Amino acid sequence: MKDFAALYRELDASTASRAKQAALQRYLQAADAADAAWAVYFLAGGKPRQLVPTKVLRTLAREAARLPEWLFDESYEAVGDLAETIALLLPPPTAPAADDSLAAWVTGRLLPLRDLSGEALAAELQAHWQVLAPDERLVYFKLITGGFRVGVSRLQVTQALAAVAGLDARLVAQRLMGYTAIGHQPAARDYLALVAPEAERETDRRTGGHPYPFFLAHALTAPVEQFDALIGPPSAWQVEWKWDGIRAQLVKRAGQTWLWSRGEELITERFPELARLGDALPDGTVLDGEIVVWRADGPDEAARVRPFAELQKRLGRKTLGPKLLREQAVVLLAYDLLEWQGDDLREQPTGQRRGQLDTLVATLDHPSLRASPVLDGDSWAQLAARREHARAMGVEGMMLKGRDARYGVGRTREAGTWWKWKIDPLSVDAVLIYAQRGHGRRASLYSDYTFAVWDAPPEAEGRRLVPFAKAYSGLTDEEMRRVDAVIRRTTIESFGPVRSVKPTLVFELGFEGIARSPRHKSGIAVRFPRMLRWREDKPIEQADTLQILQDLLPA
Repeated sequence: MKDFAALYRELDASTASRAKQAALQRYLQAADAADAAWAVYFLAGGKPRQLVPTKVLRTLAREAARLPEWLFDESYEAVGDLAETIALLLPPPTAPAADDSLAAWVTGRLLPLRDLSGEALAAELQAHWQVLAPDERLVYFKLITGGFRVGVSRLQVTQALAAVAGLDARLVAQRLMGYTAIGHQPAARDYLALVAPEAERETDRRTGGHPYPFFLAHALTAPVEQFDALIGPPSAWQVEWKWDGIRAQLVKRAGQTWLWSRGEELITERFPELARLGDALPDGTVLDGEIVVWRADGPDEAARVRPFAELQKRLGRKTLGPKLLREQAVVLLAYDLLEWQGDDLREQPTGQRRGQLDTLVATLDHPSLRASPVLDGDSWAQLAARREHARAMGVEGMMLKGRDARYGVGRTREAGTWWKWKIDPLSVDAVLIYAQRGHGRRASLYSDYTFAVWDAPPEAEGRRLVPFAKAYSGLTDEEMRRVDAVIRRTTIESFGPVRSVKPTLVFELGFEGIARSPRHKSGIAVRFPRMLRWREDKPIEQADTLQILQDLLPA
């Protein structure tokens, strides 16, 4: 645990990628395999299921520190991170420091907490705190709260493993797929498998359910008039719609089917119709595509992709009843064939893989499998005109894939390039009415805001501001400091960590999607809201209305 805590401090203290990479490699070279297994799990994004309810942890820590609730809350608001707050407030340890390894701490002390409650849980936690040095407590609490973020990406972990093992980073990325899945408890053998010498044929290729690392796209933000000079003519690119669903790989090997999300979550059980699609595929097939709800508006209408909000109705449901499966039926809109008859096709050019995919989809003719259409256009201007209809179709824009590109790993250009050419966000001018302090480096600033629009036009009497969205990104550090100063001057009242402010500030708020929502007071829910600019030129009376939001709803 001491060594892992030291690694955390070193990573947290540096902003240089090269220094972080060096620290990772030093740790992995010296660590026991069991410790390295858990270190890779946490650093690559793994999180155990909740070990201790947050409310219980807060209460026990506050009582141990002998603080009133208001003072603990004020401390948390000032620090901005629960794990760090508790680590700072607890009294010094009274017992000799424990010298257990990271693996021993996780498997022998942390994971068993999930099965405890009441006095037994309190006693075990307090026993832990008494044998942890102050600098180890921070890591301990971050592991418990699931807030283990230290500025290291999965790609950096992959590169460190590859360097230590002397392997190709692409092979390590392949081996890491599924490593951080919920419920997985890595052991020494798992780490040794990550860094083992490359075999003539990876042992689980024919029978294992692991997907391939996903190839990711870069954002294309230049004006369309510059496309020819920047990326060449449309003929060099395979152009498709950018669907608004769940990116997934469907894997069929050895008579079994696995469905993986881009976040490396195994989601086969959530989509039984796609599991049945897997039954119809031959062994040694891996498809890359988008899961979307596919339904007609009426008996005389053609089926089409439905908004993401309809797909959300299926997510998080413990039980998928017949009515839900019928009304929110999904398909896999496939856009790539990564494996066929057990052969890895990723080194083939995009156009060749696409031809094989089209043949498979046409031959199989399965109701849950459709090929994402390839779009034609003689010029970027023509494609830009067609892109204007994207929102009405429920898509986010277009994808541009180099026809000669291979299927790479992550967001890289070594194998070729994919571009995402997204449509401009929807936007309204909204009024800031509530503010809350941020977290981490923004813990001292009011940086999380709630925005509202008017419920009636300017000429209406007694109109009110109705909250509809929260946002915290989009401003520069300097703008945020200025807004923070205004919030402190114009606070009307406080509700715990939230401040109600006098409406004086207008912001242009952008968002990717909008839908009706009976759970919200405004009746509207927006997706991925962010601040596009501070409208210092606009008085609050000229902010937009709820009717304008309603007019943006899809038909």
